[in-house]
Amino acid sequence: MCYKYTYELINILILYIGNVKLKKLRGINTMKKQFKIIVMFLSFALLLAACGKSNETSSDSSKNDKVLKMATSADFKPFESRDKEGNIIGFDIDLANLIAEELGYKLDVQDMNFDGLIGALQSKRVDMVMAGMSTTEKRKKNVDFSEEYHRSGEMFLSLPDKKLENLEGLKGKTVGVQLGTIQEEGANELSKKYGFTVKPVDNAGVLIQELLSNRVDAVYMDSVVAVGYRDEQGLYGFDDPTTSSPGMAIAFPKGSDLVDDVNKALDKLEKAGKIKELKEKWELDQVSIE
Repeated sequence: MCYKYTYELINILILYIGNVKLKKLRGINTMKKQFKIIVMFLSFALLLAACGKSNETSSDSSKNDKVLKMATSADFKPFESRDKEGNIIGFDIDLANLIAEELGYKLDVQDMNFDGLIGALQSKRVDMVMAGMSTTEKRKKNVDFSEEYHRSGEMFLSLPDKKLENLEGLKGKTVGVQLGTIQEEGANELSKKYGFTVKPVDNAGVLIQELLSNRVDAVYMDSVVAVGYRDEQGLYGFDDPTTSSPGMAIAFPKGSDLVDDVNKALDKLEKAGKIKELKEKWELDQVSIE
């Protein structure tokens, strides 16, 4: 728009100068006209300077307004959950903010069901996913992953007055899992050997309600998350001795240019002790099994 007005002013100026010269040739006094030309030249110069400043400001603004769209599923405390005010908080959120800051982005966090996260990446509605997501071989066929940033096992939770203390005790029972998670895959495999029924639900909060309402006999969850619910709700838990879970990592659309940059940021944050600080803050390495 600025260039359009500049172009029009140049044309007017050329016509005006030509008109003044013509009048001068006819013997007309042009002192006032010449003064007006000088004023127009100054206005023209100021307009060009304003245009340059505007473009420079716009360019600087665009550099500072790069947005990193991240999807999560805020029902996986302490990795991601909502506080009393509805803000999404947790280890993954803090780490994502550090990564975004390191790369010069503004972080935009979008909350959705866990089983919709891979689809959001495939349709490129978001740039990355941080949701305590494990790097399974099945997922690697559909998305790219960063280097792993955390690793934990799985736990079975049951009501204290209906304790299930081992895998053999699950025979004939119904075990709840979160839809689309590695725990759903693991439970399906374990059910073949130990004879229990798997019931998938949308999110971890609903999963715990299913247990408290006696609609499932046990739930199967990430150990860190399970310990939080165990302590809050007075539940009983035992560790799954059969699994060696893959670690958690950040997921990206296939072929994303962000993978290398994020890996470099993770490495820098790890060496600086920032990731360790976050793990201590959110007590990720203080899981105790009963």
